[in-house]
Amino acid sequence: MQELKITENESGQRLDKFLGKFMKEAPKSFLYKMLRKKNITLNGKKATGQEKLNTGDSVKLFLSEETIEKFSESTPLSIPVKELEKLDILYEDHNILLMNKPVGMLSQKAKESDVSAVEHLLGYLLHSNQIREENLKTFRPSICNRLDRNTSGILAAGKSLAGLQELSRLFKERSLAKYYLCPVVGTVKLTESVKGYLYKDEKTNRVRILTSEIPGSSYIETAYRPLAFGENITLLEVHLITGKTHQIRSHLAYIGHPIIGDYKYGNREINERYRREYGLTHQLLHAYRLEMPKMEGPLANLSEKVFFADPPELFQRVCKELENYRGN
Repeated sequence: MQELKITENESGQRLDKFLGKFMKEAPKSFLYKMLRKKNITLNGKKATGQEKLNTGDSVKLFLSEETIEKFSESTPLSIPVKELEKLDILYEDHNILLMNKPVGMLSQKAKESDVSAVEHLLGYLLHSNQIREENLKTFRPSICNRLDRNTSGILAAGKSLAGLQELSRLFKERSLAKYYLCPVVGTVKLTESVKGYLYKDEKTNRVRILTSEIPGSSYIETAYRPLAFGENITLLEVHLITGKTHQIRSHLAYIGHPIIGDYKYGNREINERYRREYGLTHQLLHAYRLEMPKMEGPLANLSEKVFFADPPELFQRVCKELENYRGN
């Protein structure tokens, strides 16, 4: 027999959903059969699976250890310390964690063998004893927003169920204000907001900017203002009003001001000059500011707070050639 005590991160969901997570490989028919036969009970009583769980509830599995192990997640979840990157944590509380993602780190896995920011987050929480490996069978802390592999800056993660749900809602509803820094080709003198439609080619992982809507396209809006200037280069602060794949990179390239170092959408000749002078091989795009809306509920302590992340050293070296540039 194995007893599972329901924690705060598991409460609020139905019993059958919880069991489906704990024994991920078990057919639903097996779980319902075990409930009918009282081989699985809730608070010592027969259950149907439809019950909503509360913190402190007791779920007992009158099953052999072999059966539980067979139906449980078999993939090792812990990560060796030597494979962990030390996270640059900007803010952390019981519900959320904000990190400054470095260039080269995936936000989330693209394939099974990848190690992404999610795995580094889980490794940090495991090795700092904030969670135990068995907790991950029924709830996994995760990243709530995405940045391209070679885009640096603020990644937001939910550590608790309430934090994950609330952060995900804020990003989905665009309640959070997200600001980026990027040096672009050319001189930009005006503060503007540009609109259009973005169409993604899944085969090439490239996007196109359109002036009118076509099937499969999405409306986009990108606002920017110039901060500093150099010879044929301007540092922009970009407000990402909508958030689509490669939106900032493609939108700025479309209006004639591609990001320095962006080989996918940018100017190859200019990029090669920066590669020779600085060793730059990726776009200089950094998510540097996150503004929280006025909030109540589980994240009320973050209401109207603003968080900043310093750009990488290479980003700052390139920008030092600009007039009026203010580094960290």
